[in-house]
Amino acid sequence: MFERVLVANRGEIAVRVIRTLKRLGIRAIAVYSDADAGAPHVALADEAVRIGPAAAAESYLDPARIVRAALETGAQAIHPGYGFLSENAAFGRACGEAGIVFVGPGELALEVMGDKIRAKRHVEASGVPVVPGVSEPDATDDELLDAAPLVGFPILVKPSAGGGGKGMQVARDQSELEHALPAARRVARAAFGDDTLLLERFVERPRHIEVQVLADAHGNVIHLGERECSLQRRHQKVVEEAPSPLLDAATRERIGAAACDAARSVEYLGAGTVEFLVSDAAPDEFFFIEMNTRLQVEHPVTELVTGIDLVEQQLRIAAGEPLAIAQDDVRMAGHAIEARVYAESPERGFLPSTGDVLAWRPATGEGVRVDAGVRTGQQVTADYDPMIAKVIAHGADRTEALDRLDAALADTVLLGVETNIAFLRTLLAHPDVRAGHLDTGLIDRLPEAGSAGSVGAAGSVGEAGAAADVPADADPSAAVSSTDPLEVVARAARERDALAAAHGDRAWRSARGWRIGAGDVAAASAGTADLDHANVATAADGTVWVHLDGRTAAFARPDRRAALDARLAQLERGGSADPDLRAPMPGSVTTLLVADGDRVEVGQAVLAIEAMKMEHRVTATVAGVARLRVAVGEQVSRDQVVALIDHVTEADAASPAASGTQPVDGPHEGAVVNASHQE
Repeated sequence: MFERVLVANRGEIAVRVIRTLKRLGIRAIAVYSDADAGAPHVALADEAVRIGPAAAAESYLDPARIVRAALETGAQAIHPGYGFLSENAAFGRACGEAGIVFVGPGELALEVMGDKIRAKRHVEASGVPVVPGVSEPDATDDELLDAAPLVGFPILVKPSAGGGGKGMQVARDQSELEHALPAARRVARAAFGDDTLLLERFVERPRHIEVQVLADAHGNVIHLGERECSLQRRHQKVVEEAPSPLLDAATRERIGAAACDAARSVEYLGAGTVEFLVSDAAPDEFFFIEMNTRLQVEHPVTELVTGIDLVEQQLRIAAGEPLAIAQDDVRMAGHAIEARVYAESPERGFLPSTGDVLAWRPATGEGVRVDAGVRTGQQVTADYDPMIAKVIAHGADRTEALDRLDAALADTVLLGVETNIAFLRTLLAHPDVRAGHLDTGLIDRLPEAGSAGSVGAAGSVGEAGAAADVPADADPSAAVSSTDPLEVVARAARERDALAAAHGDRAWRSARGWRIGAGDVAAASAGTADLDHANVATAADGTVWVHLDGRTAAFARPDRRAALDARLAQLERGGSADPDLRAPMPGSVTTLLVADGDRVEVGQAVLAIEAMKMEHRVTATVAGVARLRVAVGEQVSRDQVVALIDHVTEADAASPAASGTQPVDGPHEGAVVNASHQE
């Protein structure tokens, strides 16, 4: 077994790998960018090496820097985690040339399975069933359009390189396909440097089921059962479980055998995952999608039901040991479910969220596991993936696992950054989810998050209203009144800060009768909520974050002057929308879709901003002439004005001189999700 292993990753997966290394007595070496100097994985490791600035291309995605760090620290092996360089054949080759073991498969598996077209052809030749489609590497858009009717609509357009749903688009007819092809090529070219596309029949209401395999250098290949990953949002996995509630024993055996055949066909080495589409209407029919030649984000559910540490198995296989587990030794006990906690705002279309983590307290309890890469005081930036933790629950059966996961999410405290925790709890309570009636489109069919109002939703930022803006000379005896316990706490925190500033903390406590300490707020006189269990923190901008009874909310101090100015400006415009176009999230301007001075219509895309692997298009709110305020490559902050639309009157619009770019139609309008996690 190795004595020193470098972990070429960050966040929760780096922490998770390091924990197994330390349990096995192996010295763990971390790498970090400038943005991660104080990250948990750095503190947990035995050694840590700086590899560059925040930009992933200059740090975690630079093979030369990673290999150099391994050589400088005497690492015998490199564990890549997932994402970043984990499926990069050139990186695996560079490790070998430097005399360092790459904890992953060989070059054949990386190259074949790294190309969806080649992978599909390869496994089909080995007898593994595949989805009908077109996978000609050199096919032009016209050739793909001609071939589409033979495949049959609806059609899924997929970049051949990369993964995680980046660039995928669904076209339901020839017209939509005409728009989807160039959009998918553009995303694929920018993300992977390869705009090769393939077409596949889009299976309506499909189940996404994947099989975990292990293979050693001695010819042994086994599977550890399947995981159900059908709860996805725009092709991104959100909740995963093991085993699948769909498969019977016979199908489980057949799909497991097919996964092992796929692994053998590329002389696979290590832990890998073979992904399949399974028809909800015909669960005994399954089709190969792709093989992920690395550890999966959702691997903990397999570990909990089998009792097998997959990272340990990866290390032992990489060290040349034969598998100590035979297929007949694999037993699946109970049920496990995982939910991914993202730094994102469901109320704002799931846009990434950034900020300082004011408080972090992971859930505990029987059957609960939390894999996280965040700590109190850490800054969540737009530089990397928005997934900050995974909450996993194991139970004797699926019902118990679901109940434990919901309770664990309710107990998870994360203040300072918007998250999807409330959305996850709503999803887990959905009748179809409880019943196991899943498919990959279920989430996208749900009502828009936050449609019933954002205040009180976990991770949402609501306006506390004028009552929360307590002046410094407020009467300490003034009663706190609210129907929402979260707002009671927020008002209490406002009052505390204001009066403490004016009269001193001790005088405030004595006059008000409140007990404040260790992040908790309690009020003897409130009487409307059990405030002893509230967690509260105040951000630098005065926003009060509260977690109470399984809910989290942020109450921003209202700026009456700004609100009045905005209202007056709207009245001057005759009630029309704000002509200022603002960045919906912090990120980088990737594309200008119109030129400065072009005429635009309402809803027309003006520019695109990318952050945390998500691209969002900023569209015109009024008709007029676009005045751009940013350039491609420029970093922008949330709510920064990126363009202004000069109002055009009806007379101006009728003038022959009025011309400009026409609106862009098609399925690629709005937010185009590239990938919301490192997969």
